[in-house]
Amino acid sequence: MKLYFEMYSGISGDMTIGALLDLGASREKLENAIKSLNISGYELSFSRTKKNGIDAYNFDVELHNHSDEEGHNHHDEHEHHHEHLHKEHDHGGLLEHHHHHHHDEHEHHHDYHHHDEHEHHHDHNHHHEHSHEHRNLKDVYEIIDRGDFNDNIKNNAKKIFDIIANSESKAHNIDKNEVHFHEVGAIDSIIDIVGVSVLLDDLNVEEIYFSDLYDGKGYQKCAHGMMPVPVPAVLNIVNAHNLKLNIIDDMGEHITPTGAAIVANFNRGYKLEDFTIKKIGLGAGNKDFANTTNILRVIEIETDKKKQ
Repeated sequence: MKLYFEMYSGISGDMTIGALLDLGASREKLENAIKSLNISGYELSFSRTKKNGIDAYNFDVELHNHSDEEGHNHHDEHEHHHEHLHKEHDHGGLLEHHHHHHHDEHEHHHDYHHHDEHEHHHDHNHHHEHSHEHRNLKDVYEIIDRGDFNDNIKNNAKKIFDIIANSESKAHNIDKNEVHFHEVGAIDSIIDIVGVSVLLDDLNVEEIYFSDLYDGKGYQKCAHGMMPVPVPAVLNIVNAHNLKLNIIDDMGEHITPTGAAIVANFNRGYKLEDFTIKKIGLGAGNKDFANTTNILRVIEIETDKKKQ
């Protein structure tokens, strides 16, 4: 199967999962893969929503109890989450994730930390090894490795995390192995990144064509103050992987670090020429922007020429 990712309102992990599920990828495989990671403190949410009147698939990770202020809505957008991921800082992190927290969405998250901890998991922390602590890249790899799914999925998930860790290490001037994924952020990010890898494998995707990336501008709040948009981790990924980025007249984060890392990992630089559309999948983001509709379209296509 060949896919075309149309990213005029950015990309995040949860938007990608929503679009792939909308295309018909297996929800059951996704749920079983995530369950096999043996982490707790979250629920997966599958629904449909309307973005500016357009029906789209809405996937979210809802973290338990998180206390944070924000918490509310999380999702608003996933994005933010990223923050979590990292180290503390905010923004850019991995996690994009969305949902849960986002609430505050982004903002916060980028700070990730905060919550992280608390929240959710606690609840159950149980397993997680260190429950409430931050996790580094090695910890994340160990969680991915215990999953009951093939090596192709594991390798893609690890490469995506590695791309994010590199971008965060550069943003914060710390060693890649010192980048910390906040609990919460980490769970969100792990689910989004493993989930995308599982669904692309399930669809047997051989080639992915990508539009340019489009992000907003301005600032958004994070734990440490105001984070510029595009967030630093996203710019570092764009720079390291020679991606094309356009800044649009819309305030706020459209591309999360997780979203940018998904593109960086799967982009082979294929140029889209003649194609026919077979099926269209729409994934909803958690935000509402003034000048764009927060959806990711992933289109199953056929191209005339056979690629070598």
